[in-house]
Amino acid sequence: MENQDPNKRPFNKWIMMMNIPIQMGVIIFAFTYLGIWLDEKYTNSSIFTIILSLFSVFIALYNVIRQVKNLNK
Repeated sequence: MENQDPNKRPFNKWIMMMNIPIQMGVIIFAFTYLGIWLDEKYTNSSIFTIILSLFSVFIALYNVIRQVKNLNK
């Protein structure tokens, strides 16, 4: 397994880097949509949307940091 072609490694890194914004967008969209749905169902304010959208940004940033750390190994 150690005899991999060194030219393939940078290509794999680029694919991983291209997936990061897509993953961030999906995470933020899903949590924000859930917050909007909860606000419509339970309250008239937008407290769930605000809380879940901020939470999703932190989750997305944590995911990016974790992936970049794994990419550098």
